[in-house]
Amino acid sequence: MSLLSPAFDASGLRDYAHDWAVVDVETSGLVARRDRVLSLAVVVLGPDGEQTDEFSTLLDPGCDPGPVHVHGLTAERLRGAPGFGRVAPRIAAMLRDRVLVAHNAQFDYDFLAHEFARAGTALPVARRLCTLALNRRVDPPTEDLRLGTLAAHYGVPQIRAHDALDDTRVLAGVLRASLREAARLELPLPFVSCPPRQDPRFAPRTPKTPCAYRNPGRPEPGGPLAQGMKVAITGETLTPRAELERQAVEAGLNVMASVSRHTSALVTNDASSGSGKARRALAEGVPMLDEATFVRLLGDVRPGTPHELTRSAEAAIPSPTTPPATARTPQPVQEPTATAVTLPGPAPSAPSTPPHPALVTQDRPLSGRRVLVLGGTHPDAVAARGRIVELGGAAAINLSSSVTDVVLLEGGEEDRRMKRITALAFPTHDAAWLDAPVTTPLPGQGGGPAAPRVLPRGGVVDLPQPSGSAAAVPWTVTAAWAQQTSCEIDVVAFVVDEEEQVCFDEDFVFYGAPENPGGTVRLHSDGPTEQTIGVDLAALPPSARKVVVAAAIDGSPTFGDIGAIHISSGPGTSAAPLVQATLDAATTERTMLLAELYRRGPLWRLRAVGQGYDRGLVALARGYGVDVSD
Repeated sequence: MSLLSPAFDASGLRDYAHDWAVVDVETSGLVARRDRVLSLAVVVLGPDGEQTDEFSTLLDPGCDPGPVHVHGLTAERLRGAPGFGRVAPRIAAMLRDRVLVAHNAQFDYDFLAHEFARAGTALPVARRLCTLALNRRVDPPTEDLRLGTLAAHYGVPQIRAHDALDDTRVLAGVLRASLREAARLELPLPFVSCPPRQDPRFAPRTPKTPCAYRNPGRPEPGGPLAQGMKVAITGETLTPRAELERQAVEAGLNVMASVSRHTSALVTNDASSGSGKARRALAEGVPMLDEATFVRLLGDVRPGTPHELTRSAEAAIPSPTTPPATARTPQPVQEPTATAVTLPGPAPSAPSTPPHPALVTQDRPLSGRRVLVLGGTHPDAVAARGRIVELGGAAAINLSSSVTDVVLLEGGEEDRRMKRITALAFPTHDAAWLDAPVTTPLPGQGGGPAAPRVLPRGGVVDLPQPSGSAAAVPWTVTAAWAQQTSCEIDVVAFVVDEEEQVCFDEDFVFYGAPENPGGTVRLHSDGPTEQTIGVDLAALPPSARKVVVAAAIDGSPTFGDIGAIHISSGPGTSAAPLVQATLDAATTERTMLLAELYRRGPLWRLRAVGQGYDRGLVALARGYGVDVSD
C-alpha cells in the first residue's frame, strides 16, 4: 500500500539507510507497567524507504480502555479482539533485525516490552530511533514537534489522528523526510541501544506512600517521637520487619531505607553490629533505639506539621518578583539567591567563569538568532557563548536547521562540520564580530514560531500555571550535548523535601530506575546525546519541594572535555520548549546540577543552575540522602 509520500533517494545516504519497523500503539493510559496496549500497527520499510509489509490489530486488554475520548476505543469495540499473546509472534517477526521507529519511541518501546514480558517472551529489538529526538536535532521551523505538525510541515497527509495504522503510515512519511533533512545537515542519527527487557523494572511495584509530615528533627534523649521523623531499621528484630515498618508508617513516621544526617533515629537491637546503617548513624550522631523502646514510643507519637500546612503558609507570603505568568511564555524573575544556592553533597568547585547577568536593555542585536561557536580553547568558547547570551541570542552546541550564524574561534575552520556549513551557506564570522555584531534580517523573521526564552546561568522563571487538560501534561527538562561525544553521560533527578533530602531512595531517578514509584518523575532516553526528565508537577505530593535535574559523566572525562550542556524546558515531550540555557562553565567537574524545579508559594519555578562538582554521582546522590552502593 502506498504511504502517500515519496521514498527518499537513498543514493549517497548510506549512513541513513536501514531496515525500519515503524510502530504506533494506542494505550489505556500513560504508565507502561500498569496500563495496556489497545491497538498497534507496524509498517516495515526497506533501506530505500519503500514499504514491504504492514500489520495492524485491535487488542482486548481485559481492563478498562481508559481515555476513550482520545483514542475512541470503547470496551465494546475491543471485545472479541485478540489478546497480545496471540499476535506477539507476528509482531516479533516484523521487529526482529530492524530498527524500531516511533514518535516518542521510549513510550511505544516500553509498552511493547511490558506486553512481550506478560506474554512470556522478550521484545526482539536491539536499536530504536525516536523521530521526536531526530527532529529535535534537525530543528525544523515548526510551532512544536507533534506528529501532526511535522506531517503538515513535511507535506505528509494525515487522515485519522490517533488511529494506529494511519499514524504509522504518517510517521513513515515523516521518517523519510526527517532522514533527508538529517542527511542534508550531515547529522548523526540518535540511535538508542535496547538491552533485553526481562529485568526487575517490569515487575509490578507497590508505590510507597509519601509521609504527610515535615521532619521535625531528632527526638530529645528519652523524649517522644513525633510524626514526620525519619527512622531506619537495621539488623534482626523480634517483630517481623514488614510489620514494624507498617506500625511506624501508620503512626506517621517516615521509614527510610538508609541513614543520613537527617535521620531522626535508627532502630537496632545491636548498636555494635557494624552494619552500614549503624556505622553511618555513629558517624552522623544519629540516636539509636532498641526495638522494645521503639515499640513503646510508637504508642505515643506526637502530632507533626503536615506538608499541606507548610504549603499554605508559603502561599500566603507575597513573592518579591513579578506576578504569576498567565500567558504561554514564562515570565523571567530575578531572585537575590538565584546564583547562590546552598546545595548538599561535596563542596562545589569554583566555576570557570562567573554567571552572566541578565541584561535589561533594548539593544539585543542577536535576539531570535541561534549562534554556533566552533574552535577555540574551552575558556574562549565559554566566553563567546556567554557573550551571545548577553546579546540576546541562543548559544547552539550542535549544527541544526535553526542555526543562523557561526562564529569561528582559533582552529574553528578545521571543524569537521565546516564542509557542510560552507555548502549550506551559513553566515560565518570571526570572534571580533561578537564585539558589535552586524546582522541581516532572518528569512521570515516574525512569522515563525516564538523562540524559547534564553536563561543565563542562575536565571529563574515562573512556570505557567496549567489549567484544564494542560494540568495532566508533564513538564520536561531536556539535556543535550555535542553529538560527537564518545563517553557516557547520565541525566538523573532527585525529588527532595524541605531539607534537600529524598523522602526514600526510590525518589532518585536514573537509568537503572527510570521512574519513581509514584510515576510522577520519569527519565526518557531519547538518544545517545540527549535525555529528558518529565515531571508531573500537579501529581507531586506536598512533601516534594523540589526536583533537581543533574548530569554525571561515566569514567574519567570531565565537563571541560565534553563542553557545553544545552537544556530546554517546556510542557510535554512534543511541545515547543519555552525556555533554554547553555551551561558550560564547568572544567574539572564530573557531575553538574543542570536545573531545579521548585515550589514558591502556589507557583512552580525553574532555575538554570550550571553548578559543577569534582566528585562523582555516588557522592552527589549521598548528599541528597540516597543510599548508594559503590
